[in-house]
Amino acid sequence: MIIIDKMLERCEEEGRPIRVGMIGAGFMAKGILLQTFSAVKGIRIVAVSNRRLEQARRAFMEVGIDRVREVHTVAEMEECVSSNQYAVTEDPEFLCRAEGIDAIIEVTGTIEFGARIVCEALAHRKHVILMNAELDGTLGPILKVYAERAGVVITNVDGDQPGVIMNLYRFVKGIGVRPVLCGNIKGLHDPYRNPTTQEGFARRWKQNPYMVTSFADGTKISFEQAIVANATGMRVFKRGMMGPHVPEGTPVQEAVNWYPKDAMMEGAGFVDYVVGASPNPGVFVIGVHTDPVQQHYLNLYKMGTGPFYCFYTPYHLCHFEVPNTVARAVLFRDAAITPLGRPMVDVVAAAKRDLKAGEVLDGIGGYMTYGLCENAEVANLLELLPMGLAEGCRLSRDVPRTQVLTYADVALPEGRLSDRLRNEQNAHFGMTSARLSCQPPVS
Repeated sequence: MIIIDKMLERCEEEGRPIRVGMIGAGFMAKGILLQTFSAVKGIRIVAVSNRRLEQARRAFMEVGIDRVREVHTVAEMEECVSSNQYAVTEDPEFLCRAEGIDAIIEVTGTIEFGARIVCEALAHRKHVILMNAELDGTLGPILKVYAERAGVVITNVDGDQPGVIMNLYRFVKGIGVRPVLCGNIKGLHDPYRNPTTQEGFARRWKQNPYMVTSFADGTKISFEQAIVANATGMRVFKRGMMGPHVPEGTPVQEAVNWYPKDAMMEGAGFVDYVVGASPNPGVFVIGVHTDPVQQHYLNLYKMGTGPFYCFYTPYHLCHFEVPNTVARAVLFRDAAITPLGRPMVDVVAAAKRDLKAGEVLDGIGGYMTYGLCENAEVANLLELLPMGLAEGCRLSRDVPRTQVLTYADVALPEGRLSDRLRNEQNAHFGMTSARLSCQPPVS
């Protein structure tokens, strides 16, 4: 999207920058703030909300902004925006409601809290940029419906693997090659990792051990590939994906040999991953072209003889590209990656250890469960428990290690918005679960 830089330069020159509110002030949020202030014209992050206010202040201070105003009302927030002051607040709804803020970046990694904030932002017709694959993979399709009703864009981000995959997918499709598999490259996959085993790595990189665990145990890649599937109409070959392990450093160009070629030709294609391939951590798309003349050209361009071709991007730069997503949404109404419609792939919870009746699940990146991709129609038919809704559920019976959990295995916490949204999502797309049908829709 090279056109973005010129449009943002024009916004800067004309004194009409995109004004953004950011919710969250953790590791990745600080990176977004740094990138926006140090390298991007035409975008201003005018306010940051965080439950610990001092962390929001510190995020601004680390990019050289010492003077920020603590606000306690929507009116105060709007005054800050109109007078070019920077604001911090503990209440994220002020950002969602304030006039003058064009877009909200949600970077909390939460489900219940994130769902509430996104609904509030959409209700006030703010474009929403999600750096939250967990929320997107659990409730993205219904949130997209809300965004369409409000006439705004909801999107996950450029730079993170799903966005990089989607940009590559669009490129491959745009040159006339049919994408049949969207892949992600991992260096490690061990579903039994936990915050204790990952504590050292997390400390080294100044990250949350639970977030780091979600990468190691496969939950994060499951959410990432689920949102790619929902954005492309693709599926998974089987529960958990195939996830071949190859000798470390194996070139990703060999990816066409790791997956069933006949199956790849079916329908809209598949999402999957590989462990050990190079370049790590990159992404790849396998495409098909059957025209012999074009195959000759592709062979000339060192892509091989076909009909399968592997396209790849050797890196993902996460927060560096988030401003591009903001610009795409606000200036072009173009989503980096957003659901097409009905859910295609879900992420379901599996037991990381033997679980006992009466225990309360600790959720994503914890000690008790990990996430697995499953085709959405199967997950709904079997009433499997979504990983994004697992936290806080009380087990009503024992569940052995590695077994996937169902709604029948747990009692849901009362009054959660995320459960109501999930119920509405199922109903809207004709995937209603009888176990949830008694809950009222979101007002």
